[in-house]
Amino acid sequence: MSEEKSHAGTPGTRTERTFIAVKPDGVQRGLVGEIIKRFENKGYKLAGLKMLQPTKEQAGQHYIDLKDKPFYNDLCNYFSSGPIVAMCWEGTGVIKGGRTLLGATRPADSAPGTIRGDFAVEVDRNICHGSDGPEGAVRELNFWFKPEEIVDWTSCVASQVYASK
Repeated sequence: MSEEKSHAGTPGTRTERTFIAVKPDGVQRGLVGEIIKRFENKGYKLAGLKMLQPTKEQAGQHYIDLKDKPFYNDLCNYFSSGPIVAMCWEGTGVIKGGRTLLGATRPADSAPGTIRGDFAVEVDRNICHGSDGPEGAVRELNFWFKPEEIVDWTSCVASQVYASK
């Protein structure tokens, strides 16, 4: 009997999934398409996408692991200050690979060619959020997406991205 896949994916497999959010600064600056393009160009598959404006409470729950940090309230206020684009991306190593595409949290530490290295100046306006590990990805995908909002589909270019096993 095969085990049914969670809508949050299966870490360590081709169906690994991660949560990526374009923050209000990225939306306001018109970078959503560029960010999607970079993930697609890498070979990752978009499985869920929606635009919403988080409430302060949703922002607080999303960043609950940072609640003891001095910047927590400012971060929650900013994350809820405008629309975000919430995305679910799928592919082998997408959690770590997505973080690599984003670049370091502090834009000054981000390499050119990364999203933050190319577009962000300050850590308080660093364009995107990306899940930091398998547990965070599952928690964030379950928080922002209902199972029916994630689409299981097969890309026609999958055989060009992945070797057969």
